Amino acid sequence: MDKPLKTPPPYPVASVDHALRAATILQMEGGATVSQIAERLGVARSTAHRLLAMLVYRDFAVQDEDRVYRAGPVLELAVHSQSLVSRLRAAALPHLRRVVDLVDETTNLIVRTGDTARFIASVECRQALRVGSREGMVFAAHRTTAGLLLLADLSDAELDEVYAPERYRDRPGDRPDLARLRTELARLRRNGFAVNKERSERGLVAVGVPVRDRDGTALAGLSVSMPGVRYDPHRLQPLVATLEASARALEADLAEGR
Repeated sequence: MDKPLKTPPPYPVASVDHALRAATILQMEGGATVSQIAERLGVARSTAHRLLAMLVYRDFAVQDEDRVYRAGPVLELAVHSQSLVSRLRAAALPHLRRVVDLVDETTNLIVRTGDTARFIASVECRQALRVGSREGMVFAAHRTTAGLLLLADLSDAELDEVYAPERYRDRPGDRPDLARLRTELARLRRNGFAVNKERSERGLVAVGVPVRDRDGTALAGLSVSMPGVRYDPHRLQPLVATLEASARALEADLAEGR
């Protein structure tokens, strides 16, 4: 069996969540100042400073002479991944905000690493009942909208490598049924978009499209997430059209090096 769906803890601790998100930002993007962390987390500068000081104390972060905080020895991520994620996120944020303005639902950018999908950017909508930011969170790729789209970009051999049985010796229940997954991925390739109804989290529906580089390879997935009670199948095509237009605009920005 697959892992159970992710659900928020019944008693979330905001300070812990802020510290974990700050560590994720440093790990994925290579570095940030106190002001940048404060803005990203939506907290006071003094709060951000205390969070970063604790991360430094526990070796999750280090501070350079230029007062920029970077990932410490506890956190490891390839330099290439840092630069790619940072570039993708910076280019995508204006487009994510534009999608939120148009559809008033939380919008995300997701990349795939192996059999997992990581949310690298998330812009919340303004509605009282909304899906919160997923930035920094990691899910099984086959359980997320964007993860499925990115898996659909793989060849059969590449998909076999991602889900090779030996990778799951210690967690056989996490390996999806490949025959069923291949059938689903073939359908996604034909459609060009994906709809996720409560596969990653209860009560959540997401719609997504791929973001591609110049040679057509899928780099990331662009998605909107909403409470299931607000999802209307009649809105699907307009949602997909909005996402595709934003994905094409983001691809153009990436091609021009913006």
